[in-house]
Amino acid sequence: MASIPATTLSPDQTAPVRPAALAEVLAVGTHLLVGQYRVELGTGTWWWSDEVYTMHGWAPGDVQPSLDALRSRKHPDDRARVVRAATEAIRSGRPFSCAHRIVDGHGKARSVVVTGQGRRDARGRVVEIAGYVVDVTPTHKEALERESQRAVTRAFVAQAAVEQVKGVLMAVHGVDDVAAGQLLAEAAGEAGVPVQETASQVMRALSKAGGVGPTAEATVAGALAAVRPVARPRPHEAQLARRRGPARGGG
Repeated sequence: MASIPATTLSPDQTAPVRPAALAEVLAVGTHLLVGQYRVELGTGTWWWSDEVYTMHGWAPGDVQPSLDALRSRKHPDDRARVVRAATEAIRSGRPFSCAHRIVDGHGKARSVVVTGQGRRDARGRVVEIAGYVVDVTPTHKEALERESQRAVTRAFVAQAAVEQVKGVLMAVHGVDDVAAGQLLAEAAGEAGVPVQETASQVMRALSKAGGVGPTAEATVAGALAAVRPVARPRPHEAQLARRRGPARGGG
């Protein structure tokens, strides 16, 4: 089948972009505070936009923009790493980006991403560094909240399986809730598997069997006996697997 040639548009042929369409593409997600900075290396003169003051916990004009002012807000655990990265970036003048934490005026840790690029004079010397500071704390908070919600959901699912298995044991053996819990705990102890994981495996086994059926006691006993520890890769084994990647066919 013949291929369709790609069409190349000259700049004056490019379709215009509607502001609404551009906003729909770019303005997606969480609003982040973005500030600008500039430093003249020869004079040591700094300039910050109002947003940079705000994210560091100052009002515009509270402090004179300077190295010492920024250094006072760096998180102590990140300070040495950031200084090394910034020193190399300023020396080379190449575009750079780094992430670190700051501690604002209220003692609250915030995560920021700093980007920048050097401007050179006619002799090729880096004379100015300018760029942006982005407060990404809200995105980190959202990520933690999502993970917390997933953990809660997993806990509810695991507990639901426990209650389901206890209900099965109560029906099959004619025992109460406490005795059913003891039976489940004994099965988990014999298999060396946590109660929640034992319950999950039992419910999967019963589902595959199509329910308990006429031989309910034997079916449940078989499901309990089939519980096995879950093999989890060790950290170094997982790293090796990632490095090796998928096996390639011989050539």
